[in-house]
This record gives sequence, C-alpha cells and structure tokens, in this order.
Amino acid sequence: MAAFFLGFSLLLLLAPSVIVAESVSELKLNSNLLQDSIVNSVNTNPKAGWKAGMNPRFSEFTLGQFKRILGARPTLESEKRNIPLVHHDRSSNLPKEFDARKTWSQCSTIGRILGKSSDGHCGSCWAFAAVEALSDRFCINYGMNISLSVNDLLACCGFLCGAGCDGGTPIYAWRYFVHHGVVTEECDPYFDTTGCSHPGCEPGYPTPKCVRKCMGGNQLWRQSKHYGSNAYRIKKDTYQIMAELYKNGPVEVAFDVYEDFAHYKSGVYKHVTGQYLGGHAVKLIGWGTTAEGEDYWLLANQWNRSWGDDGYFMISRGTNECGIEEDVVAGLPSPKNLFKVVGESDDGVSASI
Repeated sequence: MAAFFLGFSLLLLLAPSVIVAESVSELKLNSNLLQDSIVNSVNTNPKAGWKAGMNPRFSEFTLGQFKRILGARPTLESEKRNIPLVHHDRSSNLPKEFDARKTWSQCSTIGRILGKSSDGHCGSCWAFAAVEALSDRFCINYGMNISLSVNDLLACCGFLCGAGCDGGTPIYAWRYFVHHGVVTEECDPYFDTTGCSHPGCEPGYPTPKCVRKCMGGNQLWRQSKHYGSNAYRIKKDTYQIMAELYKNGPVEVAFDVYEDFAHYKSGVYKHVTGQYLGGHAVKLIGWGTTAEGEDYWLLANQWNRSWGDDGYFMISRGTNECGIEEDVVAGLPSPKNLFKVVGESDDGVSASI
C-alpha cells in the first residue's frame, strides 16, 4: 500500500509538467518551420561558425511535418553490448583532409544527392543512409557502380528494424543486409515517386508493403540480392571514425536535430538555437579543417540540393556535436550472390523475414 501511495504521489508531481510540455509542443507543431528569428540569431552570432538561411526545400513545411521525416532511432544501450565494436590500429597516419568522392572518384554513388525530396513523405532517413553507404562500399571493394534499394529495406525489414516510415534503427538495417540482403534500385524502386513539389509533403505516407518481386526488367528478386558480410559499431572516438572511413568507405551516422539545423546553408554547423526535434541519419564521407582552424566532418544529406550547401553539410568534429560521433555504424559488403547461378527459379526462394 505504501508503494501505491508513493507511486501516486510521484504521478501527481510529474503530471503537470508533462501536460504543459505536450500543450506547448502541440501549438508549435503547426507553426512554420523556417523562421526569420532563427536565421537572425545564427547569422548575428559571431561564435556560430556557420550561416543560416530560408532553404527552399522546407519553404512550406510546418514544424510538425519536419519532425515526421526525422526517422533515426538510437541504438538501445542494452543492445550495444551485442553489437561488435570495430577497432583500428592507431599506427596509420591519416591525412588532415579526406573526401571519399575524390579518393574513390570512380564510384558515382558516393557524391549522389537525389534530385527529388527522397524522404519527404516518410521517416526513411535511416534506410537511405544505410543503403547508400553499402552501395558505395560495393563500388570500393568490388568495382560495382550499383544503387541498392531503399524500398526493400524500408518495406521488408519490418519490426526488426523499427517501424518503417515511422522510423528505424541504423544498426538493424546493416544486420538486415547480412541476413537477408538487399536488391537493386532497378529491381525495387523507391515507392515515393512524387517527391515534395506540394506543401509540406502532405499527406504522410504509410510504410510500403513488402512484395518481394522485381518491378521491371528480367531481374529475379533472389538473384538481385546483395549482402553484407557483417554489421558493427565504430567507437565514439575521432580517430576510429576517421580510420574506418579512410579504409573502408562511407559510414552511416545518426545525430540529434534542432530547429536551427533546417536553416543550415554553409559553414561548420554547431547547435545555436531552437528546440530538439528528433533523430536523423546521414552518410559521412569526409573530414577536414577550415581556414579558421575549425575541425569538421563532411556529410551527404538526402533533402535534395535545395537544402544546405548543395545537399551537403559540415558539422563540428571532435566534440560529439549533437551526438554525431555517438552512433556510427557500418558493415562490409559480401561477395555472396555476386556470381549468378543460371537457370535458378525465383519461386519460393526470396530472402524473407
């Protein structure tokens, strides 16, 4: 009985603050995402280190609509101990600047920024970043310029990855690659072909159904699968992250997004103002140091080229800005299924969960 009254007292104590927080958030969700006050706050701050502006990509978005596309969920602490943690020998002399687009210039996917608003109706950033990084690594390791299917991962991983368009956990995407593989974009194109030419990308789309059948051409689902050989985390350590990128190619990173990030135009991003809105996943492709001595990470986003610096952005390196160095994941591509078996049937043999 004492425990009951203690719990009830705590509930009464906490309830008012929860209600207030929800009501304030609800009111703000319907306001315009892009705000002159945020642009002015950043651009008049001499310590900001970056420039803000009214990105056309989000010109008609409300804050609530923007929150919907922030679909990266963090890896639970209880799960991290079950995920391999990669370690690189510190004997390597890493360059002061690195850009995967230049190092592996033969790999067209590394610098690819989609023309349409890829995840506008759906919180699929966790799937885009994973599939794009794996596509890059197939090119780096096997000389294959292929685009793998976000739709396969988004629709078919199911609850094992999260909740599809309502968000997913990056490391589970890489586990899906190991156990089930992922088909090519040609076999299973992304379900949202509309893009975001209309206000706020409304309505929000539900997660597409997993069909497990190539949409066109003569491809067979199982034969179109490309696999990962492993899935791992990279330690929250600047050198380890740099070494992984330098040796194996782009990685997937997740970080916390605040209101001001939607206004990013150029420079090295650091959170200046605005509320926390959710988690976002992107592809890390390089690093460097500005003329002013600011260390940065270079990343490719998928909010199209009308956002940020032609679709890219830089963020402070070595300070775990917005948790950018905390949840770094990747995996190596596997040669499995690269050599097709002639005469195989696709009936009843698709890799499914």
